[in-house]
Amino acid sequence: MPSSIARSALFVPGSRPERFAKALASGADVVIVDFEDAVEEPLKRIARDHLGQFLTTNTQARVLVRVNAPDHTEHSADLAFCKQHPGVSGVLLPKVENAAQVGAVAATGKPVWPIIESARGLLNLAEIANAPGVERLSFGGLDLALDLNLSSGSDAAQFALDQARLALIIHSRVAGLVAPLDGVHPAIDDPEGLRRSIRHAYEMGFAGALCIHPRQVPVIHAALAPSAEDLAWARRVVDAGSAGAGAYQVDGQMVDAPVLLRAQRLLALA
Repeated sequence: MPSSIARSALFVPGSRPERFAKALASGADVVIVDFEDAVEEPLKRIARDHLGQFLTTNTQARVLVRVNAPDHTEHSADLAFCKQHPGVSGVLLPKVENAAQVGAVAATGKPVWPIIESARGLLNLAEIANAPGVERLSFGGLDLALDLNLSSGSDAAQFALDQARLALIIHSRVAGLVAPLDGVHPAIDDPEGLRRSIRHAYEMGFAGALCIHPRQVPVIHAALAPSAEDLAWARRVVDAGSAGAGAYQVDGQMVDAPVLLRAQRLLALA
């Protein structure tokens, strides 16, 4: 199973090249240059030109690209761009609904991050998660809520979206993928709401979240940071296991392989 950690994945519009370097300097674990929702239709081709020029000048830069949806007229050109540029380290695929759409993206040779944001995508989650080339699933809760006609902000909508989140967690695990990323928190000036949503997703098994503003990055990282007590426990577990015993005790509790793995994950997250 891949082990890459991505707590925060920050979107930056492809039509705003002056923001590319700022996004890369924001501290986000991943930067996603957006060719889709954040770019107006007349600027789609210009967005590719902007990123191409930036990657040519900044050869060490690595970004993901959210391409336009499979049924969009610019989709094929977006994929050709991603295949051409070594600075594109992966492709975020929106509106994905079947494995064939994933396969077209995987043909670029780049890891694929499908976004599950429709009822059909959710229904076909097993084939999407197991399609060759998929590295990580991500969740498009806002679009899914719209597709399912949920009452935004209601307890019922939260319940329904959490069932979808659980499906992403289960299928990611079964397919051997890294843990998925939750969707964006649209309110930029709501750090407490963002913190609560990140903790909620993390406690369900998500690794982190997509985000839309650099100010959200430190909030996400702080929400995911293990407590000092958890880190101290994890160090004791890992240190006690250095002798190679299959099972042992720490603080009067039994430690076996799953507990050791949890401790290792906490230390990696820190």
